[in-house]
Amino acid sequence: MSTACPCGLGDPYEHCCGPFHEGRRKPPTAEALMRSRYSAFAVGDEDYLLATWHPTTRPASLELDPEQRWNRLEVLDRTGGTLFQTTGTVEFRAHCRVRGARDVLHENSRFVREDGMWLYVSPV
Repeated sequence: MSTACPCGLGDPYEHCCGPFHEGRRKPPTAEALMRSRYSAFAVGDEDYLLATWHPTTRPASLELDPEQRWNRLEVLDRTGGTLFQTTGTVEFRAHCRVRGARDVLHENSRFVREDGMWLYVSPV
């Protein structure tokens, strides 16, 4: 049985964000990258998160909280970030639980495409 992808699109993980995490495909849009990064947080893929972070803002290391459980993503808005653009933003709410307490991350993220690859830059 396939597990639904955490990104919320409803497809099985192995056909949705899994190929991005494994390096078999590149996210074609800024929103696809944002969704794949959310999924990487949900499955604990620190390497993918660092690899898709722009070098000018990427931290030297990343340590995810094992007590944090990401459980729902809402994409609220997007600007640019299509197949034919090099910049874009995606506004979202990422819902999680940390040590049993509910939390929500609300961010409008900025993305750039360099050498055919979308990268997360920072909050707007």
